[in-house]
Amino acid sequence: MKKIPLSRVFLSEEVRQAALRALESGSYILTKECEAFETELADYTGTKQAVLCSSWTAGVFLLHHAMGVKPGDDVLVPSHTAFPSIEPMIHRGAKPVFIDIDETYCLDVDLIEAAITSRTVGILPVHLYGHPANLDRVLEIARKHHLWVLEDCAQAQGARFNGRRVGSMGDAGAFSFFPSKNLTVLGDGGCITTDDAALADKLRMLRNHGRKTKYVHELVGYNFRFNEIQAAIGRVGLRKIDMLNEHRRKVAARYTERLSEVVRTPPEKAWAYAVYHMYVIRTERRDALANYLQGKGIATGIHYPVPNHQQPAITKMYSDLPALPQTEAVVKEILSLPIYGELALEDVDYVCDSILEFFGEQ
Repeated sequence: MKKIPLSRVFLSEEVRQAALRALESGSYILTKECEAFETELADYTGTKQAVLCSSWTAGVFLLHHAMGVKPGDDVLVPSHTAFPSIEPMIHRGAKPVFIDIDETYCLDVDLIEAAITSRTVGILPVHLYGHPANLDRVLEIARKHHLWVLEDCAQAQGARFNGRRVGSMGDAGAFSFFPSKNLTVLGDGGCITTDDAALADKLRMLRNHGRKTKYVHELVGYNFRFNEIQAAIGRVGLRKIDMLNEHRRKVAARYTERLSEVVRTPPEKAWAYAVYHMYVIRTERRDALANYLQGKGIATGIHYPVPNHQQPAITKMYSDLPALPQTEAVVKEILSLPIYGELALEDVDYVCDSILEFFGEQ
């Protein structure tokens, strides 16, 4: 029986040699490979600065610290996202104010203004599954109400909104290099992108115990540093990211072409260049389909079965949580199909054939 994983990391001889080069360099934390990776990430994204950190979550925690997020602040964020999207703000004492989603699974921009109060300090749009949120409207509202915008780009490395890469349009962007992501460092890792040099400088200090030089600590910081081996690996992946994303788009196009008559396939807006971190379908027979595909050796996932406004950790903390009808409907029907940058199209056809068989169409 075929075995098709939900995702698979990009691993080549060039990646192995890069890791070995860093391993043998004698320098392991925040030196030449990290400096070069930061420069290359900023150039690729279209920002002046990129700051590496030990994970997306750590980077955003540092960012909220540097921006002065504090108890009593509200941050607007979709509920339909990975739980780490809201953890850093909660650790800073701020409250997530949950917004429902539109048909792209990103936050519904028509609902933002009604949620703004005197406590609102920022908006955190999530480019979920690799499809950008409607940033024109987000940024317009933010300017009107004097709010910051932090783009959650964890699933969207290389995605574009109206021709510009995500992570370059808000006050900052946050990326993840977790193994399943479009760009990985074969472990945890992340970065913050921004045009604000002073903010980037503060982030670099905070990630490294609040210092610029070894024995002088200007701030009380943290240890959220990055390492040379993973930076060397990431530099290779960054050079390959456009090719791998283009292949993801071919996989997505094949799925859409073959499955749109039996399931609801993900839309792609005219202003979007989606990079399909996940290819997510909807069907009322989700659980039965997942079980059937498992029997065919096909891995699937649900991203995410429990929305954040219904997570036990959140319902214990807050009593005034909203009803979000779109979010609450989709989590019962969504199913993530296998997709990665080197998935063979014949395997995509095997997945499609199996789904069509399930629905009695083949």
